[in-house]
Formats: sequence, C-alpha cells, structure tokens
Amino acid sequence: MAFGRFASRTQAQPVAGINVTPLVDVMLVLVVIFILATPILAATLRVQLPQAEGVKAAPPAQTPSLALELDAQGALHIGAEAVDEATVRQRLAALAAQDPQAELQLKADTAVPYGRVVQVMGWAHAAGLGRIGFVAQPVPAAAP
Repeated sequence: MAFGRFASRTQAQPVAGINVTPLVDVMLVLVVIFILATPILAATLRVQLPQAEGVKAAPPAQTPSLALELDAQGALHIGAEAVDEATVRQRLAALAAQDPQAELQLKADTAVPYGRVVQVMGWAHAAGLGRIGFVAQPVPAAAP
C-alpha cells in the first residue's frame, strides 16, 4: 500500500521546506485577540495617583514663569495677591507674549476639584503657553 504519491514508483524525496501556514494562522488569531482585548483592559484600569516622594526644589527657571496658586475654595492667588479670572488671563497672555516657552507653575490645594485645575490649564493653553508645572510638597519622612 503506497501513501503519498500514488503514481510515482521512484523513491520520494523529503520536503526540505517548513510549512509556515499553521504558524501564520496562530499569529493572526493572537493578533485578533489582542486587538479585541486591549480596549477592554484599558477601560478597566484604575488610575492611582502617586504620592510626591522624591520632590526636590526646582532649579531656577531659565525662562520666565508665573506662580499661580489655587486655594481649597478654588480662589486664585498670584504671590500674596488674590486675583480674579480676568487678571489671570491677562497675566497669562502677557507672559506668553513675552516668551512662548514660559512656564506656568500651578500650586493647587488637594481639595480643589479637578475641573477647576483643568479650567486654569485651558486658560494657559488659550494664552499660548504650553509648559505647565505642577508644584508638589514632599511626603514627610516616617519616624523610625
């Protein structure tokens, strides 16, 4: 009983090539699985903001900057002076006109709602500033 080539009476030569079709099939299935699973995994990730360990004093700024503080009620302060939104927008526009690479240093209280911080960031971007630094305090060292 002959298997393989029915009409051939000569000795069959072994096939020297590798059949990659099963490998390609497996790889395509894995690609489809990853394409379908990635959005599901990304949607279920929970963001845990890190504590500010290792915070060091920033070196003196090479470019002009503006230090803006948001207190717990969301009020705006530049230095010790309480300012309104129009004044902040004017100062941001003046800073951007002076140097587009200038930086806004934002000091926001932990009780400030995220929406208020985003609003201030929007003002900075609308004024033409692209660099925003978030100032944090270092975590106090635990007692031994």
